[in-house]
Amino acid sequence: MDGTTPNFLHLGPGKSGSTWLHEVLLLHPQVFLTQAKDLYYFSRYYDRGFDWYRKQFRAAQPDHLVVGEVCPDYLACPEAPARIKECLGSQVTLMATLREPVSRAFSSFLYLRKHGLAPDTFLEAVRSIPQLIDEGRYATQLSRYADHLSPGAVRVSLFDDLQQDPQAFFNGITDGLRLDRMTLDAHLLEAKLPASKARLLPVAMAVQRTAGWVRAHDGTELVGRIKRSPLVQTVLYKPLRTNQSELPRDAVDFIRERLAGEVEALERDHGLSVIDRWSWQ
Repeated sequence: MDGTTPNFLHLGPGKSGSTWLHEVLLLHPQVFLTQAKDLYYFSRYYDRGFDWYRKQFRAAQPDHLVVGEVCPDYLACPEAPARIKECLGSQVTLMATLREPVSRAFSSFLYLRKHGLAPDTFLEAVRSIPQLIDEGRYATQLSRYADHLSPGAVRVSLFDDLQQDPQAFFNGITDGLRLDRMTLDAHLLEAKLPASKARLLPVAMAVQRTAGWVRAHDGTELVGRIKRSPLVQTVLYKPLRTNQSELPRDAVDFIRERLAGEVEALERDHGLSVIDRWSWQ
Protein backbone atom coordinates (compact mmCIF):
# COMPACT_ATOMS: atom_id res chain seq x y z
CA MET A 1 0.00 0.00 0.00
CA ASP A 2 1.18 3.49 -0.89
CA GLY A 3 0.63 5.66 2.17
CA THR A 4 0.91 5.98 5.91
CA THR A 5 -1.37 4.62 8.62
CA PRO A 6 -2.57 7.45 10.87
CA ASN A 7 -2.01 7.32 14.61
CA PHE A 8 -4.28 10.23 15.63
CA LEU A 9 -7.90 11.26 15.13
CA HIS A 10 -9.79 14.22 16.56
CA LEU A 11 -13.38 13.03 16.45
CA GLY A 12 -15.40 16.19 16.92
CA PRO A 13 -18.13 17.14 17.54
CA GLY A 14 -18.80 19.93 15.06
CA LYS A 15 -18.79 23.57 16.14
CA SER A 16 -16.47 22.82 19.05
CA GLY A 17 -13.17 24.27 17.89
CA SER A 18 -12.22 21.66 15.30
CA THR A 19 -11.37 24.23 12.61
CA TRP A 20 -9.13 26.14 15.02
CA LEU A 21 -7.41 22.96 16.20
CA HIS A 22 -6.83 21.81 12.62
CA GLU A 23 -5.25 25.13 11.73
CA VAL A 24 -2.84 25.21 14.67
CA LEU A 25 -1.87 21.54 14.39
CA LEU A 26 -1.03 22.07 10.72
CA LEU A 27 1.67 24.50 11.87
CA HIS A 28 3.31 22.09 14.30
CA PRO A 29 6.52 20.66 12.78
CA GLN A 30 5.97 17.25 14.38
CA VAL A 31 2.43 16.85 13.01
CA PHE A 32 1.10 15.87 9.61
CA LEU A 33 -2.56 16.51 8.92
CA THR A 34 -4.40 16.46 5.63
CA GLN A 35 -5.09 19.90 4.14
CA ALA A 36 -8.81 19.13 4.27
CA LYS A 37 -10.12 18.99 7.81
CA ASP A 38 -12.87 16.54 6.93
CA LEU A 39 -11.93 13.31 5.16
CA TYR A 40 -15.12 11.62 6.40
CA TYR A 41 -13.60 8.20 5.70
CA PHE A 42 -14.93 6.45 8.81
CA SER A 43 -18.38 8.00 8.40
CA ARG A 44 -19.35 8.72 4.78
CA TYR A 45 -16.66 7.23 2.52
CA TYR A 46 -15.71 3.95 4.13
CA ASP A 47 -16.51 2.15 0.89
CA ARG A 48 -13.47 3.79 -0.72
CA GLY A 49 -11.27 1.33 1.13
CA PHE A 50 -8.31 1.56 3.48
CA ASP A 51 -5.80 1.90 0.65
CA TRP A 52 -7.53 5.14 -0.42
CA TYR A 53 -7.47 6.41 3.16
CA ARG A 54 -3.76 5.71 3.70
CA LYS A 55 -2.92 7.50 0.47
CA GLN A 56 -4.26 10.72 1.94
CA PHE A 57 -1.26 10.66 4.29
CA ARG A 58 1.42 9.66 1.78
CA ALA A 59 3.23 13.01 2.16
CA ALA A 60 3.94 12.38 5.85
CA GLN A 61 7.64 12.30 6.75
CA PRO A 62 9.59 10.33 9.38
CA ASP A 63 9.87 13.43 11.59
CA HIS A 64 6.10 13.66 11.83
CA LEU A 65 5.44 11.94 15.14
CA VAL A 66 1.70 12.47 14.81
CA VAL A 67 -0.10 11.66 11.56
CA GLY A 68 -3.85 11.96 11.32
CA GLU A 69 -6.90 14.08 10.78
CA VAL A 70 -9.54 16.24 12.39
CA CYS A 71 -13.06 15.18 11.39
CA PRO A 72 -16.09 16.33 13.43
CA ASP A 73 -18.31 13.56 11.99
CA TYR A 74 -16.62 10.69 13.75
CA LEU A 75 -17.84 11.13 17.33
CA ALA A 76 -21.53 10.96 16.43
CA CYS A 77 -21.26 8.31 13.70
CA PRO A 78 -22.47 4.95 15.14
CA GLU A 79 -20.32 2.92 12.72
CA ALA A 80 -17.09 4.86 13.25
CA PRO A 81 -15.76 3.15 16.44
CA ALA A 82 -15.79 -0.35 14.94
CA ARG A 83 -14.31 0.90 11.68
CA ILE A 84 -11.54 2.78 13.45
CA LYS A 85 -10.63 -0.27 15.52
CA GLU A 86 -10.60 -2.48 12.43
CA CYS A 87 -8.34 -0.13 10.45
CA LEU A 88 -6.18 1.59 13.07
CA GLY A 89 -6.21 -0.80 15.98
CA SER A 90 -6.59 0.10 19.63
CA GLN A 91 -3.38 2.11 19.92
CA VAL A 92 -4.56 5.09 17.86
CA THR A 93 -4.86 8.30 19.91
CA LEU A 94 -8.44 9.58 19.88
CA MET A 95 -9.45 13.03 21.09
CA ALA A 96 -12.69 14.98 21.30
CA THR A 97 -13.62 18.48 22.45
CA LEU A 98 -17.07 18.75 24.01
CA ARG A 99 -19.10 21.95 23.95
CA GLU A 100 -22.17 22.83 26.03
CA PRO A 101 -24.94 21.23 23.95
CA VAL A 102 -27.24 24.25 23.56
CA SER A 103 -24.50 26.60 22.39
CA ARG A 104 -23.14 23.89 20.11
CA ALA A 105 -26.56 23.35 18.55
CA PHE A 106 -27.04 27.09 18.10
CA SER A 107 -23.66 27.44 16.39
CA SER A 108 -24.55 24.55 14.10
CA PHE A 109 -27.91 26.21 13.37
CA LEU A 110 -26.12 29.41 12.32
CA TYR A 111 -23.88 27.39 9.99
CA LEU A 112 -26.89 25.73 8.37
CA ARG A 113 -28.68 29.07 8.10
CA LYS A 114 -25.81 30.72 6.25
CA HIS A 115 -26.09 28.01 3.61
CA GLY A 116 -29.87 28.19 3.42
CA LEU A 117 -30.31 24.76 5.03
CA ALA A 118 -32.33 25.63 8.13
CA PRO A 119 -35.63 27.37 8.94
CA ASP A 120 -35.73 30.93 10.21
CA THR A 121 -35.87 30.31 13.94
CA PHE A 122 -33.75 28.23 16.27
CA LEU A 123 -36.80 26.51 17.77
CA GLU A 124 -38.07 25.46 14.36
CA ALA A 125 -34.61 24.13 13.56
CA VAL A 126 -34.18 21.98 16.69
CA ARG A 127 -37.66 20.54 16.17
CA SER A 128 -37.15 19.67 12.52
CA ILE A 129 -33.41 18.85 12.20
CA PRO A 130 -32.59 15.84 14.44
CA GLN A 131 -28.81 16.20 14.08
CA LEU A 132 -28.83 19.48 16.04
CA ILE A 133 -29.76 17.53 19.15
CA ASP A 134 -28.34 14.12 18.30
CA GLU A 135 -24.80 15.46 17.91
CA GLY A 136 -25.03 16.51 21.57
CA ARG A 137 -25.56 12.96 22.84
CA TYR A 138 -21.99 12.86 24.06
CA ALA A 139 -22.32 10.16 26.72
CA THR A 140 -23.89 7.73 24.26
CA GLN A 141 -21.18 8.48 21.71
CA LEU A 142 -18.31 8.04 24.17
CA SER A 143 -19.86 4.77 25.39
CA ARG A 144 -19.79 3.38 21.84
CA TYR A 145 -16.05 4.05 21.67
CA ALA A 146 -15.57 2.46 25.09
CA ASP A 147 -17.47 -0.63 23.95
CA HIS A 148 -15.42 -1.10 20.76
CA LEU A 149 -12.00 0.04 22.00
CA SER A 150 -11.65 0.50 25.75
CA PRO A 151 -12.98 2.66 28.59
CA GLY A 152 -11.33 6.06 28.35
CA ALA A 153 -10.25 5.42 24.77
CA VAL A 154 -11.20 8.99 23.86
CA ARG A 155 -9.29 11.78 25.56
CA VAL A 156 -11.86 14.49 26.21
CA SER A 157 -11.26 18.23 26.43
CA LEU A 158 -13.82 20.98 26.96
CA PHE A 159 -14.51 23.82 24.57
CA ASP A 160 -14.86 26.09 27.61
CA ASP A 161 -11.11 25.73 28.23
CA LEU A 162 -10.31 26.60 24.62
CA GLN A 163 -12.38 29.77 24.93
CA GLN A 164 -10.79 30.78 28.21
CA ASP A 165 -7.13 30.09 27.41
CA PRO A 166 -6.28 28.82 23.90
CA GLN A 167 -2.57 28.46 24.68
CA ALA A 168 -3.17 26.34 27.78
CA PHE A 169 -5.73 24.29 25.85
CA PHE A 170 -3.25 23.67 23.04
CA ASN A 171 -0.54 22.78 25.56
CA GLY A 172 -2.86 20.08 26.85
CA ILE A 173 -3.33 18.74 23.33
CA THR A 174 0.40 18.63 22.54
CA ASP A 175 1.22 17.16 25.93
CA GLY A 176 -1.37 14.44 25.34
CA LEU A 177 0.21 13.69 21.96
CA ARG A 178 3.73 13.77 23.46
CA LEU A 179 4.78 16.63 21.20
CA ASP A 180 6.96 19.63 21.87
CA ARG A 181 4.95 22.61 23.07
CA MET A 182 4.46 25.40 20.53
CA THR A 183 3.80 29.03 21.37
CA LEU A 184 0.86 30.36 19.39
CA ASP A 185 1.02 33.68 17.59
CA ALA A 186 -1.47 36.36 18.59
CA HIS A 187 -3.78 35.72 15.63
CA LEU A 188 -3.93 32.02 16.51
CA LEU A 189 -5.16 32.91 19.99
CA GLU A 190 -8.32 34.37 18.45
CA ALA A 191 -11.41 32.47 17.37
CA LYS A 192 -11.35 31.22 13.78
CA LEU A 193 -14.26 31.59 11.34
CA PRO A 194 -16.77 33.47 13.54
CA ALA A 195 -20.48 33.09 12.91
CA SER A 196 -21.36 34.57 9.57
CA LYS A 197 -24.11 34.93 7.01
CA ALA A 198 -23.99 34.63 3.26
CA ARG A 199 -23.56 37.85 1.31
CA LEU A 200 -25.43 36.24 -1.60
CA LEU A 201 -27.30 33.15 -0.41
CA PRO A 202 -27.77 31.51 -3.86
CA VAL A 203 -24.04 31.81 -4.51
CA ALA A 204 -23.12 30.35 -1.11
CA MET A 205 -25.57 27.48 -1.63
CA ALA A 206 -24.12 26.75 -5.06
CA VAL A 207 -20.59 26.74 -3.65
CA GLN A 208 -21.67 24.35 -0.89
CA ARG A 209 -23.25 21.94 -3.39
CA THR A 210 -20.17 22.12 -5.61
CA ALA A 211 -17.88 21.40 -2.67
CA GLY A 212 -19.97 18.35 -1.83
CA TRP A 213 -19.74 17.11 -5.41
CA VAL A 214 -15.98 17.65 -5.56
CA ARG A 215 -15.46 15.87 -2.23
CA ALA A 216 -17.62 12.96 -3.36
CA HIS A 217 -15.43 12.68 -6.47
CA ASP A 218 -12.21 12.43 -4.48
CA GLY A 219 -11.34 16.14 -4.49
CA THR A 220 -10.97 16.38 -0.74
CA GLU A 221 -7.64 18.20 -0.76
CA LEU A 222 -8.93 20.84 -3.19
CA VAL A 223 -12.00 21.43 -1.04
CA GLY A 224 -9.80 21.83 2.02
CA ARG A 225 -7.58 24.43 0.40
CA ILE A 226 -10.54 26.43 -0.88
CA LYS A 227 -12.43 26.35 2.42
CA ARG A 228 -9.33 27.53 4.29
CA SER A 229 -8.85 30.48 1.94
CA PRO A 230 -9.43 33.83 3.73
CA LEU A 231 -10.39 35.34 0.37
CA VAL A 232 -13.20 32.83 -0.11
CA GLN A 233 -14.55 33.50 3.37
CA THR A 234 -14.43 37.26 2.82
CA VAL A 235 -16.10 37.17 -0.57
CA LEU A 236 -18.91 34.74 0.34
CA TYR A 237 -19.68 35.64 3.94
CA LYS A 238 -19.94 38.57 6.33
CA PRO A 239 -19.67 38.38 10.15
CA LEU A 240 -22.92 37.76 11.98
CA ARG A 241 -23.36 39.34 15.38
CA THR A 242 -24.98 36.91 17.79
CA ASN A 243 -25.89 37.02 21.46
CA GLN A 244 -26.31 33.50 22.77
CA SER A 245 -27.58 34.83 26.12
CA GLU A 246 -30.74 35.89 24.27
CA LEU A 247 -31.53 32.42 22.88
CA PRO A 248 -35.27 31.71 22.99
CA ARG A 249 -36.15 29.99 26.23
CA ASP A 250 -38.44 27.51 24.51
CA ALA A 251 -35.60 26.29 22.26
CA VAL A 252 -33.22 26.02 25.21
CA ASP A 253 -35.78 24.04 27.22
CA PHE A 254 -36.51 21.79 24.22
CA ILE A 255 -32.84 20.80 23.97
CA ARG A 256 -32.28 20.45 27.72
CA GLU A 257 -35.28 18.16 28.16
CA ARG A 258 -33.85 15.79 25.56
CA LEU A 259 -30.21 15.88 26.61
CA ALA A 260 -30.37 16.17 30.40
CA GLY A 261 -29.75 12.44 30.78
CA GLU A 262 -26.74 12.65 28.49
CA VAL A 263 -25.14 15.43 30.52
CA GLU A 264 -25.79 13.56 33.77
CA ALA A 265 -24.20 10.44 32.25
CA LEU A 266 -21.09 12.39 31.32
CA GLU A 267 -20.49 12.94 35.05
CA ARG A 268 -21.74 9.56 36.25
CA ASP A 269 -20.20 7.27 33.64
CA HIS A 270 -17.32 9.25 32.17
CA GLY A 271 -16.08 11.34 35.09
CA LEU A 272 -16.52 14.70 33.39
CA SER A 273 -17.56 17.55 35.69
CA VAL A 274 -19.84 19.42 33.34
CA ILE A 275 -23.19 19.91 35.10
CA ASP A 276 -22.00 22.93 37.08
CA ARG A 277 -19.58 24.02 34.37
CA TRP A 278 -22.39 24.20 31.83
CA SER A 279 -25.00 25.43 34.35
CA TRP A 280 -27.26 22.42 33.75
CA GLN A 281 -28.25 21.92 37.39
